[in-house]
Order: sequence, then structure tokens, then C-alpha cells
Amino acid sequence: MKFSNFGKKFATRAGIVQLMDDLGKAMAGDEHMMMLGGGNPAAISQVQACIRENMYAILENGDQFERMTGRYDSPQGKMEFIEAMAALLRNTYGWDVYPNNIALTQGSQISFFFLLNMFAGPTENGYPKKILLPLTPEYIGYADVGVVDNLFVASKPEIEYIDAHAFKYRVNFDAVTLSDEIGAMCVSRPTNPTGNVLTNDEIEKLSTLARQQNIPFIIDNAYGTPFPNIIFTDALPVWDRHIILCMSLSKLGLPGVRTGIVIADEMVIKALTDMNAISSLAPSSFGPTLVLDMVRSGEILNLSQKVIQPFYYERSKWAVARLSAALDGTNFYIHKSEGAIFLWLWCKDLPISSQDLYERLKARGVLVVPGHYFFPGLDDESWSHRYECLRINYSQEKKSVVDEAFGIIADEVKMAYA
Repeated sequence: MKFSNFGKKFATRAGIVQLMDDLGKAMAGDEHMMMLGGGNPAAISQVQACIRENMYAILENGDQFERMTGRYDSPQGKMEFIEAMAALLRNTYGWDVYPNNIALTQGSQISFFFLLNMFAGPTENGYPKKILLPLTPEYIGYADVGVVDNLFVASKPEIEYIDAHAFKYRVNFDAVTLSDEIGAMCVSRPTNPTGNVLTNDEIEKLSTLARQQNIPFIIDNAYGTPFPNIIFTDALPVWDRHIILCMSLSKLGLPGVRTGIVIADEMVIKALTDMNAISSLAPSSFGPTLVLDMVRSGEILNLSQKVIQPFYYERSKWAVARLSAALDGTNFYIHKSEGAIFLWLWCKDLPISSQDLYERLKARGVLVVPGHYFFPGLDDESWSHRYECLRINYSQEKKSVVDEAFGIIADEVKMAYA
């Protein structure tokens, strides 16, 4: 049988496919694998206990469980949750957000499939639009969501060396060009894969550029503030009519419930609602019902600020220190850890590619993600930096597992240099 162009494009060995395939096989198999590759959040006992209590309350509350599992919600999503979320954001941050500014999806990946194709690709006048990524590296999951190819253009970052083994990417505003071919601008904050947090000033400058060009500014807030607040620096929550803020329940500790939250102008929300109806009838009720009382009470913010953020901050400091110690004597740099659940390791002038290093580590039972997948839209294939990096998830429950994996990573890096 023959696939259409759509079928051929999405039945491909994309970076996100490799990542999730390796993750799934490792979780299901008998072989011992150290899972430092995927985006699974940590199992934080206090968060898990809270979610478990919510589930017990649902089971004991009349027919709430049956309504959660046995009825379709609106294509916009569970309206009780949407109303509670709008009230929380309006009352806490003064945002002009109401229920018609929020839609739910089956997870952030679907949110971005809809949004990026909504604003980029062929147009009625024949001129294709593109998505501008003002800072790379960027999230692996964006790279292959386009229904058409070449959906992105990206700007190479400025690299700031902080000390002998630490660095930070910064937006090179001289390289950020907003032409008529740009349909939207997109950033993640904190950035997946690097843990970089765009400063308040950088966000304001990018927002101003988008407003002047009359295009949406899409902010992927899966790890950010106000929840789950896996962020270790000063970062103000931000939203405006031209901003599309994408959030999720995944990094709160609920990746399995697949709940994406999009906050945007009414026209965008109406389009997303229609797309939900066409593609999946309605988003899942499970996640929104599970955390509804936490949103109504504001506990979702309290848990994020007092439990989730301190947990990851401590773990991140520990991970940077341990990986640095293991790699001592090599030409390595770790991106300044400002948020999210990853370390971004740069082995400068590495004699092998990040893909080769990934394969060697996989053979020794350590799963990471090779860095070259995280540069969608960047045309400079000769830039060696993109082939010298790894994304490493430090959030495994047992520090001993992470520490053992760091030792293996350091061993393979040292052998590669030798």
C-alpha cells in the first residue's frame, strides 16, 4: 500500500519518535536502563500524595467518577476547570483572562501541532509562512510537527561563558529578523533542552517585536511560572492579547493524563476548539477533574512554589556538581541551570558526534538525547556546536541511578577524547 505525503511525513524516524520509542521500550523491557533521556518528571512524594487524595475524593463523591470517565466534555475542554483557571489567573496576576480565552488539548504536543500549523505553512495568496525561533537550541518536539517541510527559521544564539565549565545562551537580537514570511514567533521558557530562562527583558523585547509585526508570540510554559514553577531565577509570568501561553499538567507530575492548557485571544481559542472537535471530538476530562479543586483553591500555585520548585532547585545544584566532578579533566561546559529538568552538556571539540555518543551510552544502559535534534530551522550545518551536546534528565527518583549514569557518561566522553 502507498501512503500519502502526510502519511510519509509522519511515519518517519524523527527525533521525537526516537526519544519516545526508546523511552517506551526501556520502560516495558526487562533490561536495566538508566532513564536520563525522556521528559518524565520526578515522582515527588508530597505531590503524589496530593493527587492520590484528589482521586479518592472523586471516587467517594457521588457519580463524579462516572461523569469524568463516561461523558464527553465540550471540544473546548472541561468548562468547570476552564472557569476556575481563568479566575485564578485573573485574580492572581490581574490578567484580562476569561473562559473564552482558554482551551484544553490532549497535551502540549497536540497544542503545538495545532498552533504551529495554524500560523505557518501555505497561505491563500500562495506565500508560505514560517515560525521564527529567536533562540536555539529549542524543543525537539517542535521540529517535525509541520504538515509541510521547512516550517521554521531560527537564529543562532550568543554564547556567554560564565566560568571555566559553565555557559549561557542569549538571544542575538541583531540576528532576529521579522520579515513578512514570519507567521509567529515561538520560545520555550524555561528552554527545553538547556534549562535556559529568557530574562524578563528578553521576553519584553521579543513581545514588542511580535506586537509591532502583528504576529502572535507563542510561549511554551510547560516547566515555567506560575505552575509547575520549575524555575530558579527571576521570571515574571506574562500574558497579553498577542501572546499565546501554553501550559500543561505534565510536569506538575501528571504526564499520563495528557492535558494541555492554551491561553490566548478569543479567535485562537475558537480555532483550537474547532480543531479539537475535528481531531478528537473533545479533550480528556481526567486531568482537569483530578486537579480542579487545586485550581479553585489556588493550591496548584502553593504546591508549585513550596514543593516542586525547591525539589528541582536542590536536585539541579546536586546534578551540576556531580556531573562536573565526573567530567573533570575534559573540555566540557554545562549550560547554567535556570529551570526545567535537564542538564545541557556541551563537550567542546568532541571528536565524535553526539549521535555516536548517544549510541555508545545506550549500549551501556544509559539513555540520553543527542543534541543535534534541538536545532530546528537553523541552516548552518557546519556549526560543530550542534553535534557536541547532550540533553540529560536529572530528575530520576534515585540519586544513585543518576550518579551511576553520570559516571558512565564521563567514562564514554573521556574515551572519545582519548
